[in-house]
Amino acid sequence: MALFHSFSSFSLFFVFSTTLFSTFSISYQQPILNSVEQESVYQVLHSINSDIPWRSLFPSDDLCFSSPHGVVCDYFTETSNVSSTETVHIVELNLGYVSDYTPNPPCTPNSTLSPLLFTSFKYLRKLFFYKCFTETRVSVPDILPSFGSSLEELVFVDNPSLVGSISELLCNLTSLRRAVVTGNGFDGKIPNGVGGLLNLEELTLSRNGLSGGIPLSLSKLKNLKVLDLSHNYLEGNVPEPMGNLSELLKLDVSYNGFTGKIPESFKAMKKLEFLDMSFNRFGNFGVPLFLSEMPRLREVYLSGNRLGGQIPDFWNELGGVTGIGFSDMGLIGNIPASMVVHLRSLCYLGLDNNKLEGTIPEEFGLLEFINEINLENNSLSGRVPFSAKLSSKMGHKLKLGGNPGLCFDESLMRRSAKNMSNLGQLKLCKKPHLPNPAQASSYSLAKAQAQTPSMFMFVGLFFFVLNFHY
Repeated sequence: MALFHSFSSFSLFFVFSTTLFSTFSISYQQPILNSVEQESVYQVLHSINSDIPWRSLFPSDDLCFSSPHGVVCDYFTETSNVSSTETVHIVELNLGYVSDYTPNPPCTPNSTLSPLLFTSFKYLRKLFFYKCFTETRVSVPDILPSFGSSLEELVFVDNPSLVGSISELLCNLTSLRRAVVTGNGFDGKIPNGVGGLLNLEELTLSRNGLSGGIPLSLSKLKNLKVLDLSHNYLEGNVPEPMGNLSELLKLDVSYNGFTGKIPESFKAMKKLEFLDMSFNRFGNFGVPLFLSEMPRLREVYLSGNRLGGQIPDFWNELGGVTGIGFSDMGLIGNIPASMVVHLRSLCYLGLDNNKLEGTIPEEFGLLEFINEINLENNSLSGRVPFSAKLSSKMGHKLKLGGNPGLCFDESLMRRSAKNMSNLGQLKLCKKPHLPNPAQASSYSLAKAQAQTPSMFMFVGLFFFVLNFHY
Protein backbone atom coordinates (compact mmCIF):
# COMPACT_ATOMS: atom_id res chain seq x y z
CA MET A 1 0.00 0.00 0.00
CA ALA A 2 2.84 2.37 0.94
CA LEU A 3 4.63 1.45 -2.28
CA PHE A 4 1.48 2.25 -4.33
CA HIS A 5 1.11 5.56 -2.47
CA SER A 6 4.70 6.54 -3.21
CA PHE A 7 4.31 5.63 -6.89
CA SER A 8 1.06 7.61 -7.14
CA SER A 9 2.73 10.65 -5.56
CA PHE A 10 5.65 10.42 -8.02
CA SER A 11 3.23 10.09 -10.98
CA LEU A 12 1.27 13.10 -9.82
CA PHE A 13 4.48 15.14 -9.45
CA PHE A 14 5.68 14.05 -12.91
CA VAL A 15 2.36 14.97 -14.54
CA PHE A 16 2.35 18.33 -12.75
CA SER A 17 5.95 19.06 -13.71
CA THR A 18 5.37 18.07 -17.35
CA THR A 19 2.25 20.21 -17.57
CA LEU A 20 4.07 23.16 -15.99
CA PHE A 21 7.03 22.75 -18.39
CA SER A 22 4.69 22.49 -21.39
CA THR A 23 2.82 25.59 -20.28
CA PHE A 24 6.17 27.42 -19.86
CA SER A 25 7.35 26.21 -23.28
CA ILE A 26 4.15 27.45 -24.93
CA SER A 27 4.40 30.82 -23.23
CA TYR A 28 8.16 31.16 -23.86
CA GLN A 29 9.52 30.63 -27.37
CA GLN A 30 13.28 30.48 -27.69
CA PRO A 31 14.49 33.07 -30.24
CA ILE A 32 16.20 31.81 -33.38
CA LEU A 33 18.87 33.35 -35.57
CA ASN A 34 17.30 35.52 -38.23
CA SER A 35 17.47 34.18 -41.78
CA VAL A 36 19.61 37.02 -43.16
CA GLU A 37 22.34 36.55 -40.53
CA GLN A 38 22.17 32.76 -40.95
CA GLU A 39 22.58 33.05 -44.72
CA SER A 40 25.60 35.30 -44.20
CA VAL A 41 27.22 32.64 -42.01
CA TYR A 42 26.74 30.00 -44.73
CA GLN A 43 28.31 32.29 -47.33
CA VAL A 44 31.29 33.13 -45.07
CA LEU A 45 31.89 29.41 -44.46
CA HIS A 46 31.63 28.76 -48.21
CA SER A 47 34.19 31.51 -48.90
CA ILE A 48 36.85 29.87 -46.74
CA ASN A 49 36.14 26.30 -47.84
CA SER A 50 33.80 25.56 -50.75
CA ASP A 51 34.64 21.83 -50.61
CA ILE A 52 32.54 21.28 -47.49
CA PRO A 53 28.72 21.08 -47.88
CA TRP A 54 27.99 23.39 -44.96
CA ARG A 55 24.23 23.59 -45.55
CA SER A 56 23.71 19.84 -45.53
CA LEU A 57 26.06 19.28 -42.59
CA PHE A 58 24.32 21.98 -40.54
CA PRO A 59 20.78 22.06 -41.98
CA SER A 60 18.96 23.32 -38.90
CA ASP A 61 16.48 26.16 -39.21
CA ASP A 62 18.46 27.71 -36.37
CA LEU A 63 22.20 27.62 -37.00
CA CYS A 64 22.79 28.70 -33.40
CA PHE A 65 21.09 25.50 -32.20
CA SER A 66 23.52 23.31 -34.16
CA SER A 67 26.56 25.21 -35.45
CA PRO A 68 30.14 24.33 -36.46
CA HIS A 69 32.80 24.64 -33.81
CA GLY A 70 34.06 28.21 -33.80
CA VAL A 71 30.71 29.79 -34.69
CA VAL A 72 29.36 31.16 -31.41
CA CYS A 73 26.00 32.77 -30.65
CA ASP A 74 24.65 34.71 -27.70
CA TYR A 75 21.30 36.08 -26.55
CA PHE A 76 20.42 39.76 -26.30
CA THR A 77 17.47 41.67 -24.86
CA GLU A 78 16.37 44.58 -26.99
CA THR A 79 14.18 47.05 -25.11
CA SER A 80 11.79 49.61 -26.55
CA ASN A 81 9.32 52.02 -24.96
CA VAL A 82 6.57 49.39 -25.23
CA SER A 83 8.23 46.02 -24.59
CA SER A 84 11.43 43.99 -24.55
CA THR A 85 12.36 41.31 -27.06
CA GLU A 86 15.00 38.59 -26.74
CA THR A 87 17.10 37.94 -29.84
CA VAL A 88 20.06 35.74 -30.77
CA HIS A 89 23.07 36.79 -32.85
CA ILE A 90 26.51 35.62 -33.98
CA VAL A 91 29.17 36.90 -31.55
CA GLU A 92 32.25 34.89 -32.59
CA LEU A 93 33.61 33.63 -35.90
CA ASN A 94 36.75 31.50 -35.41
CA LEU A 95 37.96 30.25 -38.79
CA GLY A 96 40.95 28.07 -39.59
CA TYR A 97 41.69 24.67 -38.08
CA VAL A 98 44.11 24.99 -35.15
CA SER A 99 44.16 21.51 -33.56
CA ASP A 100 41.92 18.64 -32.52
CA TYR A 101 41.25 20.61 -29.36
CA THR A 102 40.24 23.67 -31.41
CA PRO A 103 38.61 22.20 -34.55
CA ASN A 104 37.50 25.44 -36.16
CA PRO A 105 36.14 25.26 -39.72
CA PRO A 106 39.19 24.47 -41.92
CA CYS A 107 40.34 26.81 -44.68
CA THR A 108 41.77 25.97 -48.10
CA PRO A 109 44.60 27.61 -50.10
CA ASN A 110 41.91 29.31 -52.19
CA SER A 111 40.02 30.88 -49.27
CA THR A 112 38.63 34.36 -49.80
CA LEU A 113 37.62 37.09 -47.39
CA SER A 114 33.88 37.62 -47.72
CA PRO A 115 32.73 41.27 -47.53
CA LEU A 116 29.75 40.01 -45.50
CA LEU A 117 32.10 39.66 -42.53
CA PHE A 118 32.22 43.43 -42.27
CA THR A 119 28.55 44.18 -42.94
CA SER A 120 26.33 41.41 -41.56
CA PHE A 121 27.38 40.84 -37.95
CA LYS A 122 26.79 43.96 -35.88
CA TYR A 123 27.01 42.00 -32.60
CA LEU A 124 30.35 40.35 -33.43
CA ARG A 125 32.81 40.34 -30.51
CA LYS A 126 35.59 38.16 -31.91
CA LEU A 127 36.89 37.59 -35.45
CA PHE A 128 39.65 34.98 -35.77
CA PHE A 129 41.50 33.71 -38.88
CA TYR A 130 44.34 31.18 -38.64
CA LYS A 131 46.31 30.11 -41.75
CA CYS A 132 43.40 30.78 -44.09
CA PHE A 133 45.02 32.99 -46.77
CA THR A 134 48.25 31.24 -47.69
CA GLU A 135 48.38 31.14 -51.51
CA THR A 136 45.72 33.16 -53.33
CA ARG A 137 46.23 36.90 -52.83
CA VAL A 138 43.39 38.37 -50.76
CA SER A 139 42.73 42.04 -49.98
CA VAL A 140 40.74 43.53 -47.13
CA PRO A 141 37.45 44.78 -48.58
CA ASP A 142 36.04 48.23 -47.87
CA ILE A 143 34.91 48.37 -44.25
CA LEU A 144 31.93 50.46 -43.27
CA PRO A 145 32.44 52.91 -40.36
CA SER A 146 29.61 51.15 -38.53
CA PHE A 147 31.51 47.83 -38.46
CA GLY A 148 33.17 46.74 -35.25
CA SER A 149 31.29 48.76 -32.66
CA SER A 150 31.05 45.56 -30.57
CA LEU A 151 34.30 43.87 -31.71
CA GLU A 152 36.64 43.12 -28.80
CA GLU A 153 39.10 40.67 -30.36
CA LEU A 154 40.58 40.81 -33.87
CA VAL A 155 42.99 37.95 -34.62
CA PHE A 156 44.71 37.28 -37.97
CA VAL A 157 47.57 34.79 -37.56
CA ASP A 158 49.84 33.45 -40.35
CA ASN A 159 47.92 34.60 -43.42
CA PRO A 160 50.81 35.66 -45.69
CA SER A 161 48.58 36.27 -48.74
CA LEU A 162 46.31 38.68 -46.87
CA VAL A 163 47.46 42.11 -48.05
CA GLY A 164 46.47 45.73 -47.71
CA SER A 165 47.02 48.68 -45.42
CA ILE A 166 46.92 48.02 -41.69
CA SER A 167 44.96 51.24 -41.22
CA GLU A 168 42.06 49.80 -43.21
CA LEU A 169 41.74 46.96 -40.74
CA LEU A 170 42.01 48.90 -37.47
CA CYS A 171 39.65 51.75 -38.22
CA ASN A 172 36.80 52.64 -35.84
CA LEU A 173 37.20 49.56 -33.61
CA THR A 174 36.59 51.53 -30.42
CA SER A 175 35.65 48.48 -28.30
CA LEU A 176 38.77 46.50 -29.28
CA ARG A 177 40.73 44.91 -26.41
CA ARG A 178 42.99 42.54 -28.39
CA ALA A 179 44.42 43.13 -31.84
CA VAL A 180 46.69 40.25 -32.88
CA VAL A 181 47.66 40.70 -36.53
CA THR A 182 50.84 38.67 -37.01
CA GLY A 183 52.44 36.84 -39.92
CA ASN A 184 50.35 38.50 -42.62
CA GLY A 185 51.09 40.67 -45.66
CA PHE A 186 49.90 44.02 -44.33
CA ASP A 187 51.95 47.11 -45.14
CA GLY A 188 51.83 50.87 -44.67
CA LYS A 189 52.24 52.91 -41.52
CA ILE A 190 50.74 52.30 -38.11
CA PRO A 191 47.82 54.76 -38.19
CA ASN A 192 47.61 57.65 -35.73
CA GLY A 193 44.04 56.58 -35.08
CA VAL A 194 45.27 53.55 -33.16
CA GLY A 195 45.75 55.92 -30.21
CA GLY A 196 41.98 56.26 -30.05
CA LEU A 197 41.47 52.57 -29.26
CA LEU A 198 41.61 53.30 -25.56
CA ASN A 199 40.39 49.86 -24.46
CA LEU A 200 43.32 48.05 -26.07
CA GLU A 201 45.21 45.68 -23.77
CA GLU A 202 47.20 43.88 -26.48
CA LEU A 203 48.51 45.21 -29.78
CA THR A 204 50.53 42.65 -31.73
CA LEU A 205 51.42 43.68 -35.29
CA SER A 206 54.53 41.52 -35.71
CA ARG A 207 55.79 39.84 -38.89
CA ASN A 208 54.09 42.10 -41.41
CA GLY A 209 55.57 44.67 -43.80
CA LEU A 210 54.88 47.80 -41.76
CA SER A 211 57.03 50.90 -42.33
CA GLY A 212 57.46 54.39 -40.90
CA GLY A 213 57.75 55.18 -37.21
CA ILE A 214 55.81 54.57 -34.03
CA PRO A 215 53.04 57.20 -33.83
CA LEU A 216 53.06 59.38 -30.72
CA SER A 217 49.38 58.59 -30.23
CA LEU A 218 50.35 55.06 -29.20
CA SER A 219 51.45 56.43 -25.83
CA LYS A 220 47.79 57.20 -25.03
CA LEU A 221 46.94 53.51 -24.65
CA LYS A 222 47.08 53.49 -20.85
CA ASN A 223 45.56 49.99 -20.56
CA LEU A 224 48.08 48.36 -22.89
CA LYS A 225 49.80 45.29 -21.42
CA VAL A 226 51.36 43.75 -24.55
CA LEU A 227 52.96 45.67 -27.43
CA ASP A 228 54.69 43.61 -30.13
CA LEU A 229 55.85 45.40 -33.29
CA SER A 230 58.71 43.00 -34.08
CA HIS A 231 59.85 41.81 -37.52
CA ASN A 232 58.72 44.81 -39.58
CA TYR A 233 60.47 47.71 -41.36
CA LEU A 234 59.82 50.38 -38.75
CA GLU A 235 62.45 53.09 -38.31
CA GLY A 236 63.32 56.36 -36.62
CA ASN A 237 63.57 57.07 -32.90
CA VAL A 238 61.36 55.31 -30.38
CA PRO A 239 59.18 58.14 -28.96
CA GLU A 240 60.07 59.24 -25.42
CA PRO A 241 56.36 59.30 -24.36
CA MET A 242 56.28 55.52 -24.76
CA GLY A 243 57.37 55.49 -21.13
CA ASN A 244 53.79 56.50 -20.28
CA LEU A 245 52.67 52.91 -20.92
CA SER A 246 52.95 52.10 -17.23
CA GLU A 247 50.78 48.94 -17.39
CA LEU A 248 52.99 47.30 -20.02
CA LEU A 249 54.17 43.74 -19.27
CA LYS A 250 55.75 42.93 -22.63
CA LEU A 251 57.47 45.22 -25.15
CA ASP A 252 58.97 43.73 -28.31
CA VAL A 253 60.26 45.95 -31.14
CA SER A 254 63.02 43.59 -32.29
CA TYR A 255 64.08 43.18 -35.93
CA ASN A 256 63.29 46.67 -37.16
CA GLY A 257 65.42 49.68 -38.08
CA PHE A 258 65.08 51.90 -35.01
CA THR A 259 67.92 54.33 -34.33
CA GLY A 260 69.01 56.85 -31.71
CA LYS A 261 68.94 56.17 -27.99
CA ILE A 262 66.71 53.76 -26.10
CA PRO A 263 64.39 56.16 -24.24
CA GLU A 264 65.25 56.90 -20.62
CA SER A 265 61.51 57.19 -19.96
CA PHE A 266 61.25 53.39 -20.08
CA LYS A 267 62.26 53.34 -16.41
CA ALA A 268 58.65 54.31 -15.62
CA MET A 269 57.51 50.89 -16.85
CA LYS A 270 57.72 49.35 -13.40
CA LYS A 271 55.58 46.34 -14.35
CA LEU A 272 57.56 45.38 -17.45
CA GLU A 273 58.65 41.72 -17.47
CA PHE A 274 59.80 41.18 -21.05
CA LEU A 275 61.89 43.66 -23.09
CA ASP A 276 63.21 42.82 -26.56
CA MET A 277 64.81 45.59 -28.61
CA SER A 278 67.34 43.39 -30.36
CA PHE A 279 68.54 43.73 -33.95
CA ASN A 280 67.83 47.39 -34.55
CA ARG A 281 70.35 50.21 -35.07
CA PHE A 282 70.35 51.92 -31.68
CA GLY A 283 73.42 54.12 -31.16
CA ASN A 284 76.57 53.79 -29.09
CA PHE A 285 75.11 54.82 -25.72
CA GLY A 286 75.96 51.74 -23.66
CA VAL A 287 73.66 49.29 -21.91
CA PRO A 288 70.80 51.38 -20.45
CA LEU A 289 71.34 51.85 -16.72
CA PHE A 290 67.62 52.36 -16.16
CA LEU A 291 67.18 48.59 -16.49
CA SER A 292 68.07 48.36 -12.81
CA GLU A 293 64.92 50.39 -12.05
CA MET A 294 62.63 47.73 -13.54
CA PRO A 295 62.10 45.41 -10.55
CA ARG A 296 59.84 42.92 -12.35
CA LEU A 297 62.08 42.43 -15.39
CA ARG A 298 62.50 38.75 -16.27
CA GLU A 299 63.94 38.80 -19.80
CA VAL A 300 65.96 41.47 -21.58
CA TYR A 301 67.29 41.18 -25.15
CA LEU A 302 69.37 43.93 -26.76
CA SER A 303 71.49 41.85 -29.15
CA GLY A 304 72.53 43.24 -32.52
CA ASN A 305 72.64 46.89 -31.42
CA ARG A 306 76.14 48.42 -31.25
CA LEU A 307 75.58 49.95 -27.84
CA GLY A 308 79.21 49.50 -26.77
CA GLY A 309 80.64 50.04 -23.29
CA GLN A 310 80.97 47.56 -20.47
CA ILE A 311 78.44 45.23 -18.86
CA PRO A 312 77.04 47.30 -15.96
CA ASP A 313 77.36 46.08 -12.39
CA PHE A 314 73.75 46.57 -11.31
CA TRP A 315 72.50 43.00 -11.13
CA ASN A 316 71.74 43.03 -7.40
CA GLU A 317 68.54 44.90 -8.33
CA LEU A 318 67.48 42.33 -10.94
CA GLY A 319 67.49 39.01 -9.14
CA GLY A 320 64.45 37.67 -11.00
CA VAL A 321 65.97 37.86 -14.49
CA THR A 322 65.92 34.52 -16.34
CA GLY A 323 67.12 35.51 -19.82
CA ILE A 324 69.78 37.95 -21.08
CA GLY A 325 70.65 38.50 -24.75
CA PHE A 326 73.62 40.86 -25.11
CA SER A 327 75.16 39.35 -28.26
CA ASP A 328 76.98 41.40 -30.92
CA MET A 329 76.76 44.69 -29.02
CA GLY A 330 80.40 45.81 -29.12
CA LEU A 331 80.77 45.18 -25.37
CA ILE A 332 84.25 45.44 -23.83
CA GLY A 333 85.81 44.65 -20.46
CA ASN A 334 85.20 41.67 -18.17
CA ILE A 335 82.13 39.63 -17.32
CA PRO A 336 81.28 40.88 -13.81
CA ALA A 337 81.09 38.10 -11.21
CA SER A 338 78.14 39.89 -9.58
CA MET A 339 76.13 39.24 -12.74
CA VAL A 340 76.23 35.55 -11.97
CA VAL A 341 76.04 35.77 -8.18
CA HIS A 342 72.77 37.72 -8.16
CA LEU A 343 71.04 36.09 -11.13
CA ARG A 344 70.38 32.71 -9.55
CA SER A 345 67.33 32.05 -11.75
CA LEU A 346 69.20 32.63 -15.02
CA CYS A 347 68.29 30.13 -17.76
CA TYR A 348 69.81 31.80 -20.83
CA LEU A 349 72.88 34.02 -21.23
CA GLY A 350 74.08 35.25 -24.63
CA LEU A 351 77.27 37.36 -24.66
CA ASP A 352 78.74 36.10 -27.93
CA ASN A 353 80.37 38.19 -30.68
CA ASN A 354 81.60 40.98 -28.42
CA LYS A 355 85.05 42.12 -27.31
CA LEU A 356 84.94 40.75 -23.77
CA GLU A 357 88.19 39.74 -22.14
CA GLY A 358 89.53 38.30 -18.91
CA THR A 359 88.45 35.04 -17.34
CA ILE A 360 85.04 33.43 -17.05
CA PRO A 361 83.95 33.94 -13.41
CA GLU A 362 84.10 30.85 -11.19
CA GLU A 363 80.64 31.86 -9.93
CA PHE A 364 79.07 30.33 -13.03
CA GLY A 365 78.98 27.13 -11.01
CA LEU A 366 76.16 28.64 -8.93
CA LEU A 367 73.70 28.68 -11.81
CA GLU A 368 71.34 25.81 -11.04
CA PHE A 369 68.75 26.55 -13.73
CA ILE A 370 70.99 27.51 -16.62
CA ASN A 371 70.14 25.82 -19.94
CA GLU A 372 72.23 27.77 -22.45
CA ILE A 373 75.38 29.90 -22.33
CA ASN A 374 76.90 31.43 -25.46
CA LEU A 375 80.26 33.19 -25.02
CA GLU A 376 81.58 32.55 -28.54
CA ASN A 377 83.87 34.93 -30.43
CA ASN A 378 85.27 37.11 -27.66
CA SER A 379 88.77 37.44 -26.22
CA LEU A 380 88.22 35.46 -23.04
CA SER A 381 91.14 33.58 -21.54
CA GLY A 382 92.03 31.20 -18.75
CA ARG A 383 90.47 28.01 -17.55
CA VAL A 384 86.86 27.04 -18.37
CA PRO A 385 85.22 26.95 -14.91
CA PHE A 386 82.23 24.77 -15.76
CA SER A 387 81.94 21.43 -14.02
CA ALA A 388 81.50 18.26 -16.02
CA LYS A 389 77.95 18.01 -14.64
CA LEU A 390 77.01 21.51 -15.77
CA SER A 391 78.67 21.03 -19.13
CA SER A 392 76.81 17.77 -19.71
CA LYS A 393 73.52 19.39 -18.70
CA MET A 394 73.87 22.15 -21.30
CA GLY A 395 75.36 19.89 -23.96
CA HIS A 396 75.63 21.69 -27.31
CA LYS A 397 74.07 24.81 -25.79
CA LEU A 398 77.35 25.59 -24.03
CA LYS A 399 79.19 27.57 -26.70
CA LEU A 400 82.72 28.82 -26.03
CA GLY A 401 84.43 28.70 -29.44
CA GLY A 402 86.32 31.64 -30.89
CA ASN A 403 88.18 32.39 -27.63
CA PRO A 404 91.77 31.22 -28.35
CA GLY A 405 92.89 32.04 -24.80
CA LEU A 406 90.49 29.61 -23.12
CA CYS A 407 91.51 26.13 -22.05
CA PHE A 408 89.83 23.23 -20.25
CA ASP A 409 90.92 20.55 -17.82
CA GLU A 410 91.53 17.00 -18.91
CA SER A 411 88.84 15.82 -16.45
CA LEU A 412 86.24 17.95 -18.26
CA MET A 413 87.31 16.42 -21.55
CA ARG A 414 86.97 12.86 -20.19
CA ARG A 415 83.53 13.38 -18.66
CA SER A 416 82.02 15.57 -21.40
CA ALA A 417 83.70 14.16 -24.50
CA LYS A 418 80.47 13.92 -26.50
CA ASN A 419 79.79 17.64 -25.99
CA MET A 420 83.29 18.90 -26.75
CA SER A 421 82.55 19.72 -30.40
CA ASN A 422 80.67 22.85 -29.35
CA LEU A 423 83.66 24.22 -27.42
CA GLY A 424 85.27 25.34 -30.66
CA GLN A 425 88.59 23.44 -30.54
CA LEU A 426 89.66 24.85 -27.18
CA LYS A 427 93.07 23.77 -25.99
CA LEU A 428 93.91 21.61 -23.01
CA CYS A 429 95.19 23.49 -19.94
CA LYS A 430 98.90 22.84 -19.37
CA LYS A 431 98.96 23.33 -15.60
CA PRO A 432 96.80 21.58 -13.00
CA HIS A 433 93.89 23.58 -11.62
CA LEU A 434 94.91 25.77 -8.66
CA PRO A 435 91.99 27.98 -7.62
CA ASN A 436 92.61 31.71 -7.26
CA PRO A 437 92.27 32.42 -3.49
CA ALA A 438 90.26 35.60 -4.07
CA GLN A 439 87.93 33.90 -6.53
CA ALA A 440 87.64 30.85 -4.32
CA SER A 441 86.70 32.91 -1.25
CA SER A 442 84.18 34.90 -3.30
CA TYR A 443 82.69 31.71 -4.69
CA SER A 444 82.61 30.07 -1.25
CA LEU A 445 80.95 33.14 0.29
CA ALA A 446 78.28 33.21 -2.39
CA LYS A 447 77.68 29.50 -1.99
CA ALA A 448 77.52 29.85 1.78
CA GLN A 449 74.98 32.65 1.45
CA ALA A 450 72.87 30.40 -0.72
CA GLN A 451 73.02 27.65 1.92
CA THR A 452 72.59 29.88 5.02
CA PRO A 453 68.80 29.59 5.35
CA SER A 454 68.90 25.79 5.25
CA MET A 455 71.78 25.74 7.78
CA PHE A 456 69.85 27.89 10.23
CA MET A 457 66.80 25.65 9.84
CA PHE A 458 68.91 22.58 10.56
CA VAL A 459 70.52 24.13 13.68
CA GLY A 460 67.14 25.35 14.95
CA LEU A 461 65.61 21.92 14.50
CA PHE A 462 68.56 20.30 16.31
CA PHE A 463 68.13 22.50 19.41
CA PHE A 464 64.33 22.02 19.37
CA VAL A 465 64.73 18.24 19.43
CA LEU A 466 67.40 18.50 22.13
CA ASN A 467 65.20 20.65 24.42
CA PHE A 468 62.17 18.44 23.81
CA HIS A 469 64.16 15.34 24.75
CA TYR A 470 65.30 16.81 28.08
